[in-house]
Amino acid sequence: MRSFIITVLVALVFFFALIFGARNEQMVTISYFVAQGEFRLPLVLAFVFLAGFMISWLFAIYHMTKLKLALRNAKKKCIQLESKLEGMTPARDVDA
Repeated sequence: MRSFIITVLVALVFFFALIFGARNEQMVTISYFVAQGEFRLPLVLAFVFLAGFMISWLFAIYHMTKLKLALRNAKKKCIQLESKLEGMTPARDVDA
């Protein structure tokens, strides 16, 4: 639920940035490897923000999945050790 709220807040920030950026009609020149283009500033800002958000989201998903798999493996190992421990019989002290 917390991640949903954070996602909604980021989407709201993105939306408000678009609203404020829509008032700025300035054209910017973007030069990339083989060409260049002129784009409106709000479009560039929206694209960069969205690309950064998606890249961050992908890294977060990767790390969360990695942690979940590690937790699953640790739980399996714990269950195996518990079953091994239950199978062992306690040693008896023989006083002769």
